[in-house]
Amino acid sequence: MKALVVIPARGGSKGIPKKNIKPLNGKPLISYTIESALQLFSKEDICISTDCDDIAFESEKSGLDIHFKRPTELATDTAGTHEVLLHAINFYEEKGNFYDTLVLLQPTSPFRKSKHIKEALELYNSDVDMVVSVKESKSNPYYNLFEEEQGLLKKSKDGHYTRRQDIPKVYEYNGAIYIINIRSLKKGKISAFNKVKKYVMDEISSMDLDNHLDWKICELLIKDEIN
Repeated sequence: MKALVVIPARGGSKGIPKKNIKPLNGKPLISYTIESALQLFSKEDICISTDCDDIAFESEKSGLDIHFKRPTELATDTAGTHEVLLHAINFYEEKGNFYDTLVLLQPTSPFRKSKHIKEALELYNSDVDMVVSVKESKSNPYYNLFEEEQGLLKKSKDGHYTRRQDIPKVYEYNGAIYIINIRSLKKGKISAFNKVKKYVMDEISSMDLDNHLDWKICELLIKDEIN
């Protein structure tokens, strides 16, 4: 398996301004992901896709080379991940570097460690479209998820269960790890993949920083981890 690691980090962030380089316990948020990636992959195979000079600077301080700057049209709120990933793949292919697998690591998952990436990689093979990290969802369509029909709520999925522990488990993507078959990615978007395997992570390792509350919780967890 020849893998390209892509860490997408655009400059704009509404929930937490300058989130990707905001200091978390003394170092930029993106550094946590870069450090995990460098424990498993050569820096030549790690790509920071960014439109922001400050993010590029901090990434270089963490030991990476910045091979290109992401085009402005791929750094807007409406730009899709699919297009961003294809742009990165095309850049390397034009340089004569061809990969069969893409490892997408979002910088908003500081508790995702190299061991998690390694374990997810062990689940991957070229017969699937993707291995994706998930966590068990507290919300369940058989139990506490509802849809509205004619002004009334009904359970999202029918089931005759009397105990919560008997209900089928459901999972949600936690945004930490995507191991993607590049052949599949070139055919269609991640949301259209049919052959997807899960890699389950715990609640803390799945922490994804989206807003100020997430950030505060993360700071407390890191302090507790250190102490």
